[in-house]
Amino acid sequence: MNVAQDIINALSLGGLFALAALGIALIFGVMRLINFAHGELIMAGGYSLWLFQALPWPLMLALTAVIVGALAILMERAAFRLVRGAPAATLLVTSFFVSSLFQNTAIISFGSRSRQAAIFPELLDNIGVGGMNIVIVDLVTLLTSLAILTGMALLLTRTLIGLQIRAASENFTTARLLGVRGNRVIPVAFLISGFLGGIAAIFLIARTGSVHPQVGLFPAVIGFIATVVGGMGSLVGAVAAAFLLGGLTVGLQSGLPLGVAEYRDAFVFGTVMVLLIWRPRGLLPTKLEGDRV
Repeated sequence: MNVAQDIINALSLGGLFALAALGIALIFGVMRLINFAHGELIMAGGYSLWLFQALPWPLMLALTAVIVGALAILMERAAFRLVRGAPAATLLVTSFFVSSLFQNTAIISFGSRSRQAAIFPELLDNIGVGGMNIVIVDLVTLLTSLAILTGMALLLTRTLIGLQIRAASENFTTARLLGVRGNRVIPVAFLISGFLGGIAAIFLIARTGSVHPQVGLFPAVIGFIATVVGGMGSLVGAVAAAFLLGGLTVGLQSGLPLGVAEYRDAFVFGTVMVLLIWRPRGLLPTKLEGDRV
């Protein structure tokens, strides 16, 4: 039973990682930009949940979605639209600047201490399934992430805007010649990325019960690692690598001796290094085009 329970925990954690990774991989596919400020969208979602935790949960989630979506659009318009087509180093510096700006704004507004956010406390209860004690938040995270990933797959393959996003990620110059408008596709990609960050924030805050200015840092780092391991530009690869990292994290947590269990993350990152030495272009590499808008 412990193995089955570990599998559920791994899939749940992998689903949470996949939400963060997909948001980062989506923006990279369209703009060739590793958006390190994606963690701040998760942070903004966390603080929104904290601010509105006393409201009825549908209103709380709706306000959180509006705030995170608005910040994602603002991020694109005020910062990244100005540097489209710039060298990769310029995009990277802009990303770090936006991340720092959002973090310092949060510190000024809410302070640097953790704030308690008891949202959906019933999700921390256990339920018995086939002799296993499963934390409800793990089960809900897994089912919700699978539903969202399925919805994203349908969006990208069955809708016009999804096809335009995929075309732009392949080659933006050719996509523009075929009528794809950068000022439409890129903001939509940022909006979707913000939506994914907001969903990740819900499950992250439900698990930890607190929010602070660096709450989105670890998910963003894991999302970046999954994007690299999966293959830069590959959405499927990023999701697959996120589930792989989730399984590796839970497997090491339960399999390592107690004396070295605290070094779990070191073993995870060491395994990632070995994977990248074996496949430097990632598990599912794609052909990247250099032309950008």
